[in-house]
Amino acid sequence: MTVRPLDSLDTSVVLESVSRSYPNGDGAVAALDEVTARFGHGTFTAVMGPSGSGKSTLLQCAAGLERPTSGRVVVAGQDLARLSDRKLTELRRDRIGFVFQAFNLMPSLTAEQNVALPLRLAGRRPDRAAVRRALAAVGLADRAGHRPAQLSGGQQQRVAVARALVTRPAVLFADEPTGALDASTGREVLRLLRTVVDRHAQTLVMVTHDPAAAACADRVLFLADGRVRDELTDPDPDSVVARMLLLEASC
Repeated sequence: MTVRPLDSLDTSVVLESVSRSYPNGDGAVAALDEVTARFGHGTFTAVMGPSGSGKSTLLQCAAGLERPTSGRVVVAGQDLARLSDRKLTELRRDRIGFVFQAFNLMPSLTAEQNVALPLRLAGRRPDRAAVRRALAAVGLADRAGHRPAQLSGGQQQRVAVARALVTRPAVLFADEPTGALDASTGREVLRLLRTVVDRHAQTLVMVTHDPAAAACADRVLFLADGRVRDELTDPDPDSVVARMLLLEASC
């Protein structure tokens, strides 16, 4: 069997034996326990599990927002443990996109200005054509001059997705991206995310508690007690629910 290197070109993110513990009184509590996972280029992975299973910690370690207690994380060929704080900040800024449940848009800025904000914060002059392309990719080319208060919740989340994509990241991390949306609007955002993966070969890792959202992914990783307990490929809502019930029954 051929073992692929951790920085192989077909893999955007690799976690190898990643653990993350937090102080708890005189001891420590493990949020992640020896987690190993690969996220291939141009794939859509959903991460699910009971409350406290380690989903958000996995995302934060994979995205370089937290450093693991032990183990190795490789993003876009870069071993995060080998990066200084400055280089890690630059990697997150240039090669990693984030979409959260809260849209986190600046209310005084237009959609176009919100999308351009990561470029300005990086000290780069925004390419207006690139910003407009990002808005067009999420179906909001005609809303470039609108401020968040003039947009629906779904449109605001689309702006947030465009903002995350404008730097052409190696991987897009989404933490409950439809959690603040109604069911219909949430489905629209999920269709958009699926299109971004299929049309632009974007790597996407999404934490969710919603089986219907997870069913939009290529595969689902199930966590419990800080470990990967199961995996499902080509999911549908019923199979996701069934796996979650088995997982919860075994905990």
